[in-house]
Amino acid sequence: MSVTKTYEEINEKIKKGKVVVVTAEEVIDIAAKEGIKKAAAKVDVVTTGTFGPMCSSGAFLNFGHSKPKIKMQKVWLNGIPAYGGIAAVDAYIGATEVAEDDPCNKVHPGSFSYGGGHVIEDLVAGKPIQLETTAYGTDCYPRRKLETTITIDDLNNALLFNPRNAYQNYNVGINTTKKTIYTYMGVLKPNMCNANYSSAGQLSPLMNDPYYRTIGIGTRIFLAGGTGYVAWHGTQHSPSEERTEKGVPTGGAGTLAVMGDLKQMNSGFLRGVSILGYGASLAVGVGIPIPILNEEILEFTTVRDEEIFAPVVDYGTSYPNAEPGNLGLVSYAQLKSGKITINGKEVKTAPISSYPKARQIAETLKQWILNGKFYLTQPAQLLPSVEDDIKIKPLVIK
Repeated sequence: MSVTKTYEEINEKIKKGKVVVVTAEEVIDIAAKEGIKKAAAKVDVVTTGTFGPMCSSGAFLNFGHSKPKIKMQKVWLNGIPAYGGIAAVDAYIGATEVAEDDPCNKVHPGSFSYGGGHVIEDLVAGKPIQLETTAYGTDCYPRRKLETTITIDDLNNALLFNPRNAYQNYNVGINTTKKTIYTYMGVLKPNMCNANYSSAGQLSPLMNDPYYRTIGIGTRIFLAGGTGYVAWHGTQHSPSEERTEKGVPTGGAGTLAVMGDLKQMNSGFLRGVSILGYGASLAVGVGIPIPILNEEILEFTTVRDEEIFAPVVDYGTSYPNAEPGNLGLVSYAQLKSGKITINGKEVKTAPISSYPKARQIAETLKQWILNGKFYLTQPAQLLPSVEDDIKIKPLVIK
């Protein structure tokens, strides 16, 4: 007889303190020892985690009204431009925005940048932020300029809203040219002297639910140390038909749009990032619980690093020219070993994401559930999957 469970049954177990929760690392050994069917009957929730730079991130901020009132048109936070074209005292600050006079705006590869991601981290950490804004003035909003210092406690609302986080899989960056290049994947040395990757592999959320059977709009998640939600499928969400036998895509595939209350978050899981020669970003911690509704879902969560493959892409020639440029596939087990072999050459590897942080996120979420502080939500709508024919459409320049 097959194993079946419901969200309501699992939440009732959480309420009664009888729920069985394990991380995506722990479930691998449990299934290997007891088999898929027994493991599915035993385990109620599998927790996942990932932590790394997620450039498509930012925050909506509401500052409250000054006296007299102002309709903010141009907004700067610690010198970083924020977008004010929303409403009178609302603004959105993007993680990758940098100051107009930042050296990276002049393509200076020796620079590190302070950007929007750092402003968001500083806000969460409770640090004072310099707010400057100008306006054109109206009868109802007559003020034209404002300079003051704020903290997150002064804000009416602070909403982290990230349009594209938690890529299901991602490229391994390499450089075949004769010069060092500076990319969002980090510094890539010439002649394939290093390779950088960015994923938690077997702990990563969408690796453990490859066809999005449980993750969708309204899914409650761990977001940067607080509670957040999946708001929609992320931008560039493109479910791939190129998958391994385990169902894991061999390219980027799925992404998530996520949101949560910035005031509940922890700067230990939300860090501004400076990427040499590229600019600023934001490292975001995301953890998603996978409810074990049946044996199929349990089996998906047993995926191992040696069963997950990522494409090696040349960022020196192929990537900037929007060409596939795939130099083959390598497993995350190989990547985490510290070296891979490309075209007969041994290449050193390094992560730009943090596996220890991903493990900490999965364990923290596990404890929240075990302690009855976190309940599961059934999605209002699941994410589009391979059968829904959603693909990234390239921009055609004529």
